[in-house]
Amino acid sequence: MRYLKVFSWGMLISFLGTLPLSSLNVTAMQISSQEGIASAMYFSVGTLLTEMIYVRISLVGIHWLQRQKRLFRRMEWITFGLLLAFAAGSFIAAHQQHQAENVLLNNTMNRFLLGMFMSSLTFMHIPFWFGWSSILFAKKILHPSSSHYNVYIVAIGAGTFLANCIFIYGGVFMAQQLHKNQDVVNLVLGWIFVATAVIQLLKILWNKTPIKEEGILFEKAG
Repeated sequence: MRYLKVFSWGMLISFLGTLPLSSLNVTAMQISSQEGIASAMYFSVGTLLTEMIYVRISLVGIHWLQRQKRLFRRMEWITFGLLLAFAAGSFIAAHQQHQAENVLLNNTMNRFLLGMFMSSLTFMHIPFWFGWSSILFAKKILHPSSSHYNVYIVAIGAGTFLANCIFIYGGVFMAQQLHKNQDVVNLVLGWIFVATAVIQLLKILWNKTPIKEEGILFEKAG
């Protein structure tokens, strides 16, 4: 019963945390609209695998993480730059009728590896899960044992994957509705990236540090 509680909480937090627009889930949507569900699924599995690794790090490196405020701030700017780059790629693709793909996705890199690479740049997984894990520890839901950690990490992967499926199938639906207007799809996705980048910039300018002395910023950035 206690393992079921750990799994349920881990999956729920991960699912809800993945729903806000981010560079990862919007990219999954874009890949599904341009290359199909299979490629987007590979990408998604790559992103969630990296996230699970980050969660494992956050569970064993709490004291080290509390001292890495400057590093997290730099990663926020990297995320912002990544969002702008994909927005630019989408707009370029939208204005070049012959080019269906975002120029940044128009490569032969395995989508699983691309997912791992992009997720590895999204270091903000760590403060997000550090915060929620601290709450679950305090509520006696999560306990410092390997069995609890394993169930928790699997649940996180499941929650992220389920949330990503909404974007993946949403991308396919968008492509089907506009099957001969890929430039419109790219234009819409480009503006989604821009909106997400603006939100990311506002977070940075408002000086919301990922880890604070008195608590945690519970935002799963991607």
